[in-house]
Amino acid sequence: MMMILCPAARRRRDSRLMVSTRMAARRADRCLASDTASITVEFVKKAQRISPSAYILASRNRDGTMKKRQNLDHGPWDAVTTGAVEIINREHLKSRIERGDRLRVKLGLDPTKPDIHLGHTVVLRALRRYQDHEHTAVLIIGDWTARIGDPSGQNITRPQLTKEEVNAAATTYLDQAWKILDEGQTEVRFQSEWFDKMHLENVVQLTSRYTVARMLAREDFAKRTKEGRPIGMHELLYPLLQAYDSVAVKSDLELGGTDQTFNLLVGRDIQEAYAQPPQDIQTMPLLEGLDGVQKMSKSLDNYIGIDEPPAVIYRKAMSVPDQLILRYFQLATDIAPEQLAAEERALREGENPRDVKQRLAERIVRQFHPDAIPSEYRGESGGFVTAGPPTVEVAAGPRSIAQLFLDARLVSSKSEARRLAGQKGLSVNGQPVNSAEDKIEPADGMVLQRGLHRVARLKLG
Repeated sequence: MMMILCPAARRRRDSRLMVSTRMAARRADRCLASDTASITVEFVKKAQRISPSAYILASRNRDGTMKKRQNLDHGPWDAVTTGAVEIINREHLKSRIERGDRLRVKLGLDPTKPDIHLGHTVVLRALRRYQDHEHTAVLIIGDWTARIGDPSGQNITRPQLTKEEVNAAATTYLDQAWKILDEGQTEVRFQSEWFDKMHLENVVQLTSRYTVARMLAREDFAKRTKEGRPIGMHELLYPLLQAYDSVAVKSDLELGGTDQTFNLLVGRDIQEAYAQPPQDIQTMPLLEGLDGVQKMSKSLDNYIGIDEPPAVIYRKAMSVPDQLILRYFQLATDIAPEQLAAEERALREGENPRDVKQRLAERIVRQFHPDAIPSEYRGESGGFVTAGPPTVEVAAGPRSIAQLFLDARLVSSKSEARRLAGQKGLSVNGQPVNSAEDKIEPADGMVLQRGLHRVARLKLG
């Protein structure tokens, strides 16, 4: 018989789990600060049992550079948890994997924009590792939560999207996801399967399972409350809807970025409230964007889209800040530990970072365009591509600037074009767009630009 814990007991249990992992990381960090050379294999094994983040800390030299990572377990557990930051409940998950249980591993994606970028691939590749070890990958397309907008890490309310905007983005999401996941071994589910059938009575029942006080205690909401910034009632629903996904698909394990920890923990509580065993949690690191500061994001235009042309991916990868070269190798590629150690050694011994970055850029291009010819996406000298922007064919005739950017596939909707124009994020032939509603007559050779990296040269069809 399954034991159902009261909410207070669940909070104490999850709090103990999170504290234990952080204590392990701090112990590893103290040991690192005193003398890295004194870290023994026994200590690393102990830290790894409690938290993979402790193992990552213990695997660094005194100057912060990475030591050659040793595969201590040489088994499925070590393989599927590669790169994980935090795992809850670690011992429970490890016992199930070592016992050979086939787990239902859930990952949710909100199709707010049509492109999957390298930041998304960190969790997608984690899901693929579970697929490779015979677990069931359950990919949730958040066609409901995408309309709300995830409040995680946000200091303002996100603009709501229409159903049409979300569906348009979702269409391309899956095509791109199959560049990483095994399509034949992936269970794809849309939230609309269960939320379209939900009545108001069901919504009231769901919201009754969680308290407002606990919801407002999350860091994002607490900060906004303190600063006097508004929080929409619909934003309070977001974690509950994501949590109910776990109930709907009977999730055993949910993957997510470190910014998703609160939402994933809510999923555990809601599953128990619906008489299901609580899912385990595995969080993965967030990949910094090309600005080297903020996490990779389409809205910040600091991203590398996996469906972009090889030349664009190469050019963007060559702009990765030098201090993030090794992190991109580690999080955005499938580089082997010994190869990563070799790249680190090359940088440490004085090799030009540009040469190491070129190897990174070529590796990223090959991951998503395996048939790409190097001479076509980079110059013979190994430098940036000298060719102009890609050509996009559009119909002749006047239209709004918003419509033209949509036709050129530089935005996913006219409302997005209007928003970007208001942020001075669009230009035509090098001139900033002040209003996306202005009329324009497209011409052959006209250059449209969105942000720093997305450019298109028009050809009239």
